[in-house]
Amino acid sequence: MDVLIIAIISYLIGSIPFGFILTKFFLKKDIRDVGSGNIGATNVLRTGNKSIGYATLILDIIKAVVPVIYVKLNYPEFIYIASLCAFLGHVFPIWLKFKGGKGVATYLGILFAINIYFGVIFTLSWLITFVFSKFSSLSSLVASLSIPIYLLLLTQFDQVIFYTIMFVLIFFTHRENIKRLKNKEETKTKIY
Repeated sequence: MDVLIIAIISYLIGSIPFGFILTKFFLKKDIRDVGSGNIGATNVLRTGNKSIGYATLILDIIKAVVPVIYVKLNYPEFIYIASLCAFLGHVFPIWLKFKGGKGVATYLGILFAINIYFGVIFTLSWLITFVFSKFSSLSSLVASLSIPIYLLLLTQFDQVIFYTIMFVLIFFTHRENIKRLKNKEETKTKIY
């Protein structure tokens, strides 16, 4: 019973669509009508309001940190279930007909909650890739792949499976970006 409650609550917290809520409240816009139509921080930045974009990023990170830290402290055996459900909540939110964000900020929150070093590795990989490419999507893919590679190098094979699954999910949510990158049609992102 505990695992079911943890899964549902983690999903519901993860599914809070902060990008949608903030742009609706402060900008009187539906973020789904802006840019890519995505509710995540990168698309919120396309509204031109950097404050709302960064607020979305921070809140999307926090909404993963809260359930994962709670489960880590009280039910550590279910940490990966809580993590996966928070992520799926963001990507497939019940409130928006299961059309959500790409999960990168939420995944970053999961990483910091599970192991702060994973969060740092992800962030550094993202920043280094972004400095050279200016593509948020490519940076997210490289950063997501960096975690299972890091664990393989450390021979932490018991953890590799979960993080490989997460990379596959990030890859899936970025499938349209990958097509655009391949066709040299992807839009560069301005983060400041």
